[in-house]
Amino acid sequence: MSYDRTIRLGADFATAVTAVRKALADQGFGILTEIDVKATLKAKLGHDMEDYLILGACNPPLAHQALEADRSIGLLLPCNVVVRRDGDTTLVQALDPGTMVTLTGLPALEPVATDATARLDAALRSLT
Repeated sequence: MSYDRTIRLGADFATAVTAVRKALADQGFGILTEIDVKATLKAKLGHDMEDYLILGACNPPLAHQALEADRSIGLLLPCNVVVRRDGDTTLVQALDPGTMVTLTGLPALEPVATDATARLDAALRSLT
């Protein structure tokens, strides 16, 4: 089962991160959290790795609708967007919102997943 929506960009990492932030904002997503995995692993473990950033994106109306359907859905909300280097390119990855429906089997989440998928796909398309 595929659980991601991924695109590959020719842009450098910093340019891609800036573009991803704008693309998500244009689709109604705010960035609530940011985890610089590369810096964290270097500081905590002395481990060197490629640029890897996790953006905690949130669309409040969609999150509210999902939480009204199932309070435990916070565990599965498609909030994380990963921007990471992969060789000479940058990958942008988002959790497929349909995963919420597949894992829970709750029909009430289908409209949320459909809307979130449309918005995430639009954001990803705008980057190419």
